[in-house]
Amino acid sequence: MKNEEFKRFVRTKPELIKYVQSGEMTWQKFYELYDLYGEDESVWNKYILNNDRNINDSISKITNMVKSVDVDSIKSHINTAQKAIDFVQDLTKKTPPSNLGNNLNKGPVSPRPLNKFFED
Repeated sequence: MKNEEFKRFVRTKPELIKYVQSGEMTWQKFYELYDLYGEDESVWNKYILNNDRNINDSISKITNMVKSVDVDSIKSHINTAQKAIDFVQDLTKKTPPSNLGNNLNKGPVSPRPLNKFFED
C-alpha cells in the first residue's frame, strides 16, 4: 500500500523526476525518504524549492547573456555571410556556353538529309 501512496505522491511532485534523470538521486532514495518522513513539507522543500531557484538562476543567466550581445557585430557577421552566399549562388548559376555562337535561340536541330548520288 505504501508503494501506491509513493507513486501518487510523485505524480504530484514532478520536479523529483529531474533529480533522478540527472543522477543526483534515485527512486529508491526518494522512496526511503517518503517511507521515513511521509509527505512532510520540510523534507521535500529541499528538492522542490531548489528547483525553483535553479529556474530563476537560469533565467537570470539568459537575461545577462542577451544583454551582453553586440548587435552591430551580429549584423556585420550576417552581412558577411549573405555576401558569401550571394557569391556562391553567382558561381553556381547555369549559364549557357558561349562557344556555340548564334545557334542558342534556334531550338532543336534536325539532321540534314542524305543525298545518294551513286546509288550505293
